[in-house]
Amino acid sequence: MLLSCSILIHKMTAITSSRGNAEVVSIRRTESHDIPDIINLISNSTEKVFGRINVTYLLEKSNLAVTLSNEKKEIIAHALFLDYPNWNITDQSDWESFLHENYINNKCTPLNTLFLHLFVAREEYAAGCSQEIVATIFNIVPELQFVLLFIPADENLEPALGNIFEEMITMPGSTADSNFTLLACHRHQYYPQLYVRKARLEDHDDLMPILTRHSETLKEIYGEYFLADLLEIQDEENQAVVGEDGGTAVGFMSLCSQVNISLLHECFDLGPFHGLCKPHPDDILKMPPELGIQEDEDRSNQASQEAESVSSQNAEHISDQDVAIQSVRVDAKTEEVISQASDTVSLQSARGNVQPSASETDGVNTVSHTELPLDVVRGKDFKFSATPVFETEEEDALRPVYRGASNAFCIRLFCIDKKHETRSLDLLHYVFQLFPDKDFCVIVVPHLVPEFHLIQSFVRVVPFCTSTFNHELYVFHRAGLLKSFNVRRATTNDILGVEMLIKTLSLNESILNDLKMFTLARKDPDGTPVQAFIAEVLDQIVGISVIKDEMDIEYIHSHYNIEDFTHFYHHQREEHGHLYHFVLNPIFHHYTKHFLKEMLRLAHKSSLYYPIYPQYVEGKFQNPCAHSLTSALHYMVPVRPRRQIVYPLEELGINAPSEQVSKDQLSYALNYINRKLTLESKVSINTRIVVVGASNVGISFLETLIFCPHLKFNNLTLISIHGLPGKNPPGSKHGRFLINSHCFNDQDYAQMSLCSWVNVVVGKMTGINRAAKHVVVSKGKKVPYDHLVLCTGQQYQVPCPTGADISKLPSNREVTRKCQQRYTGKVPSNLFILCDDQDCLKALHWLQENIVNSEGNVIVYGNTIDIYTTVETLLSLGINGSRIHLIQPPLSSHVTCLNNNAIESAVEEALSKAGVTVYCDSILAEWNEGDHTGLITCASFTTNTKPFKLQCSAFFSFANRTVDYETFKAINDACLVYDGRLVIDTNFQTNDVSIKAAGPLTKFSNTYFANEWSHSNFSSKEIGFQLALSMLNVFDPTLEPPFELQKDVDRLIPMYKGCKIKGGVLPGGYNYLHISKPEIPIRLDVQLAQSNYGTEIITGEARHGNYFRIHINEYNMVETITCFSKEPFPVSNYICLYGQHERLLNDLCARWKEKLITDLYSYFREPWSMAIYHDRFIDLKNELRQILMTNQVRKMTGEGILLFG
Repeated sequence: MLLSCSILIHKMTAITSSRGNAEVVSIRRTESHDIPDIINLISNSTEKVFGRINVTYLLEKSNLAVTLSNEKKEIIAHALFLDYPNWNITDQSDWESFLHENYINNKCTPLNTLFLHLFVAREEYAAGCSQEIVATIFNIVPELQFVLLFIPADENLEPALGNIFEEMITMPGSTADSNFTLLACHRHQYYPQLYVRKARLEDHDDLMPILTRHSETLKEIYGEYFLADLLEIQDEENQAVVGEDGGTAVGFMSLCSQVNISLLHECFDLGPFHGLCKPHPDDILKMPPELGIQEDEDRSNQASQEAESVSSQNAEHISDQDVAIQSVRVDAKTEEVISQASDTVSLQSARGNVQPSASETDGVNTVSHTELPLDVVRGKDFKFSATPVFETEEEDALRPVYRGASNAFCIRLFCIDKKHETRSLDLLHYVFQLFPDKDFCVIVVPHLVPEFHLIQSFVRVVPFCTSTFNHELYVFHRAGLLKSFNVRRATTNDILGVEMLIKTLSLNESILNDLKMFTLARKDPDGTPVQAFIAEVLDQIVGISVIKDEMDIEYIHSHYNIEDFTHFYHHQREEHGHLYHFVLNPIFHHYTKHFLKEMLRLAHKSSLYYPIYPQYVEGKFQNPCAHSLTSALHYMVPVRPRRQIVYPLEELGINAPSEQVSKDQLSYALNYINRKLTLESKVSINTRIVVVGASNVGISFLETLIFCPHLKFNNLTLISIHGLPGKNPPGSKHGRFLINSHCFNDQDYAQMSLCSWVNVVVGKMTGINRAAKHVVVSKGKKVPYDHLVLCTGQQYQVPCPTGADISKLPSNREVTRKCQQRYTGKVPSNLFILCDDQDCLKALHWLQENIVNSEGNVIVYGNTIDIYTTVETLLSLGINGSRIHLIQPPLSSHVTCLNNNAIESAVEEALSKAGVTVYCDSILAEWNEGDHTGLITCASFTTNTKPFKLQCSAFFSFANRTVDYETFKAINDACLVYDGRLVIDTNFQTNDVSIKAAGPLTKFSNTYFANEWSHSNFSSKEIGFQLALSMLNVFDPTLEPPFELQKDVDRLIPMYKGCKIKGGVLPGGYNYLHISKPEIPIRLDVQLAQSNYGTEIITGEARHGNYFRIHINEYNMVETITCFSKEPFPVSNYICLYGQHERLLNDLCARWKEKLITDLYSYFREPWSMAIYHDRFIDLKNELRQILMTNQVRKMTGEGILLFG
């Protein structure tokens, strides 16, 4: 269960035992289920060297743990590393000074050092395993230079470790405990530092094997003899360098001092890097004041409002063969670059994939997403706006103008032997010397190329949302080569330096106040302990963070799945911290995880939490005590919320949960990091994934991707007419207009914080260019994609009147119906077509302003269940029932929207009682007597007998739900196969390999012979999840490749198992809920007549408002639940009942037959039912099933022994 975000190293290699036997082993990160096998490998000699070890506790607190297992999955070796000494030699926060004071030639720092706390292995494989483990950790932690180990002075290491470690010499007069010896293992023994020089033509033969795998692509770009040309043609502008190991060239870099800065300015947000230009007096840097929101992890919190000179002298490479530490000699100007860069790029933000700030041009709003605006951070009462929209007249007005000379050179071609990848930065030390007047190195990488070791140290530059540049841009500043990155506790003397660092940030006062709070009192006014930390390079402050003790840990534990990443009960309460501020100069972006790791060590914390609160008032940042957005968000993992039980507190009495667990508070998205995660890298995916439509399918798809803790999707874009959902204030009645599918609610949106991870383009898809791979939005705006996901769903359309002349008294039989035709006239402003929350909110405001306190009829037209929820909403607004006219056109099938005679009768009675007039089998003939200009003032309808005409002040239509015409036209013009709906296969694939689609927009291909089934029959949330899984099979390296289906099996459509849900408030104030299996609609009385229908249990009566119906199928599983009640009921609890065996429901059928159940509402409030509603009940069932199966196997095995023994 734990370490679910771990990326398996899964390196396969062969080791040889002391007896000469070869064994193929895989190397991976240790997981909790390995603990019993690790304990079995511990011997007496292990305890003598490492002491008595609690493996579970140590694994939970470790920074890195590695396990080797053979082909039989048997563990043969394990090693565990922490960032402080073993044997409790000194306090974990003080070991660096302890080593410097007591050991000679000590160059260990927290950045380059880990301590070995445990190594165990099978004796015959110990030597090979130890070598392989140490080589592996040096490979996966590029900054690591030393592995240290304290052992008792009177103990000798086994040869397996003795051959790796060498003793460090103590200083004369050392105060170190003489009972222990310090041993060290050096990186250069495994990955020697490369010797870097200018490339020569003679290097051609060494380099060609490395380039072979990319030779075809390179030939297309550079020609047949590209490498020879790059080596031979070198001048001041074009340079080439190689990295040597043992006299052989193993790495190559081709460089050019000419960079097309103007093109990059058009496509990328270069504000944080002063446009990659030298400062110039005529630079125009000031941004419009409304852009107080910075935009992205690499940009947003870094956004520069005022830039100063950024320059440094050339950094000289110094090689130290003894310790192989890369270092840079700097002079005074290099020191200046750090503080000046703090002004230019003052704060890096939470993610590396945010788009530029929103602009509204030609009808399309381009909204920067990806993370929380800096101003918007959080405090206890703070609410963060999900997708703030900014309007500007000209997009170019947002961009500063730089008139200085170019300050960057570029890497044109880079390759390195796989074995030496971790030494890639060695080449950068040298190349900056070749361009002493340039401060930035840039590299462009195709979107589909995975991040490699070199660019993991670069900063990803944010592309503009509509940029069609088909590469990613990465930037590295020469000061990023500095290794003297130190983290320490803040002091009073740091206040001035911090003030300089954050002076351009809107929340600088909040940060300074919390820093002063720490220096003065070490706690906040509530008494919560506060700690502040400074990051400095060359004694200059480049970062600050503030954390407090997490005081709400019980709530977090009960409401979020943090146990996906940690064993909660192995951590003390005081080890949980709350991250409030995190500011870091983006030059040192690649040290972010180290900064976090050091905060945990120095603060004696094991976990940090960062909540993101929603803000329901769009575009306003109202929190007076907001806390700065962490630029570390990108390195933390989003934590899934847990489904909560709705407790009947009165019935439970003293058995009710504590107030800390059950209390109501504002929902938030939780982000998390612990010690283990600080050395786990996410897989960066730059592939441009564009989702069209903020439907339940689209939101479920995005949710699944962003909650993959080991993946970082840098280019997720959502195109939606109204942006992201969930921006409305809680308690608003607008949500009651439409039936609720219970896929997502505002709380769910708040706990996802999609705006932190997804770029949002507010607009409507009007075209798809498959050849150029971009979507056209509104009036010509282009959004490029690598993978396009269409899930726009179906929407109610403007009704098309038949045009019948009612003066001739026509009936329905005489009218040519036009319901499938498209209305092309001007849509009256009082005609409401409700498709989502924003439409409902707009209608609500219009009604409150124009209808509620005036006279005039409201017509509701249609025959879906939404007509009933809309009528009830109108009544609840205070509109008299006599003013509401419900017009129902003829049904297109025999199945009604409620499909339950008892409920239909109760609703009809409630409508009659409220004074609502109902007209059946009526078809819209015309409004305004054919004049379609202006407001609708009257509407006429034909019936089976004589027509009628009604005065009208507002018209709500729910008559025709289908694919939107502009969506259809975009799909059809792109030559995607369309047959009434967009045609897909069972893997969501259209006839274009780059375009997937899902939801009611789609239908299965006719080759499946299942036209009656489509995604409309299934749960949209489950469809979105499965769609994401199909995409993850392409991107997730931890997933096994999907197996190929047997012949003819792929001809079967998938049958998803999630339930379909409808819920809402119907006329009469009845709370309605219907949960059913995916099925083709059939009338209820027809179902009841089937011999294998099962059992129907009903308590109460619909007209009394206490109706509860539950259907148990022939396999004794709950298949349908229908509730119809005057009193509100816990919907989320009842959803848990679906699919359960009736025996789990306290022998439901037996009790029903014995007439022990008279009210199902009270029955499912009894204490025993709380277990069913628990989010981990399914885990309990699976464990019990596994135990039973194991016991049966043992019993059968035992019987076999008796029979045959």
